Amino acid sequence: MINNPSHPKKGNLKSKDCKFTKAGVKYIDYKQTDVLERFVNDQGRILPRRVTGTSAKHQRMLSTAVKRARFLALIPYVNENLR
Repeated sequence: MINNPSHPKKGNLKSKDCKFTKAGVKYIDYKQTDVLERFVNDQGRILPRRVTGTSAKHQRMLSTAVKRARFLALIPYVNENLR
């Protein structure tokens, strides 16, 4: 792919690094709600990889952990003001 510096968006693309890989995390625990809530938007949806910059492996673990935490009522499915 050719870099075009005159293009407003493609000239200065920045690669995002996985926060979990940098920290050396091997397993994302569903009981760590403070970590999980950072990867959920205000509507309660799981943020995609392209926004957060997590790797595919950690994104799969993250989505499983969020779903488990929701099922156990540790984090809400929907935000309070949307109900």
